[in-house]
Order: sequence, then structure tokens, then C-alpha cells
Amino acid sequence: QLQASGGGLVQAGASLRLSCAASGRAFRDATTGWFRQAPGKEREFVAAIRGSDRSTYYADSVKGRFSCSRDNAKNTVYLQMNSLKPEDTAVYYCATRLRHIISSNLRRPDAYDYWGQGTQVTVSS
Repeated sequence: QLQASGGGLVQAGASLRLSCAASGRAFRDATTGWFRQAPGKEREFVAAIRGSDRSTYYADSVKGRFSCSRDNAKNTVYLQMNSLKPEDTAVYYCATRLRHIISSNLRRPDAYDYWGQGTQVTVSS
């Protein structure tokens, strides 16, 4: 139900835009999160956007560089990543939470109902 795309190999300082496309009208009201997982590391929260009011939330490590947006007409959520750093290298996943979620739980991977397959982002120095 979720399809993440847009990853690639870029140099440090470059930009990429990831897309998370979904099927189903319920996606429009859902909270969508972005997570990433580097080799040997746990999956970590990157960003999230609510479907209700489009509020956005970011990990401190990406704040000011990444931005999350959604286009409900296309049933798609985007993660715009600017000023990429080698430490941003990871597989990026999008996930959706259909029910309301309190802000303190947005960063928990186990709070999400559905996951996309991931897209690789590699940033060279």
C-alpha cells in the first residue's frame, strides 16, 4: 500500500526528494512518518506529517535541512532533503498511522501500521 521512491547516490551538499505514494483514501487523513536505517544501526525517526492539519515534526539531526509535505490529490507524501551529509546515508522508509497519534509517540516505529519497502540514499563525501 505504500511505495517509497526517489533515493539515489549523491554527493555531500546535494538534494534529493523522496516520495511515498499510497493507495486508499484513508491515507489522506493519516499521519505519515519517515524513518531511516543505516547498516548496523537501529531504525530511527526522521520526520512526520499529520494528515489532519499537516503539522510536521523532525529529528534534531535533520531539522532545517529536511522538509516534509503532502499532496492529497496525488495521495503522496514527500521528504525534501537538502544539504545532504554522508551521515544521512541509509535506507529510508515511509510508514503510515491511520489512527490519531500523540506527538510523543510519532518517533516510535512500532506506532505505525503500514510500511513501505524502503529506498536507498547514499551520500558520498
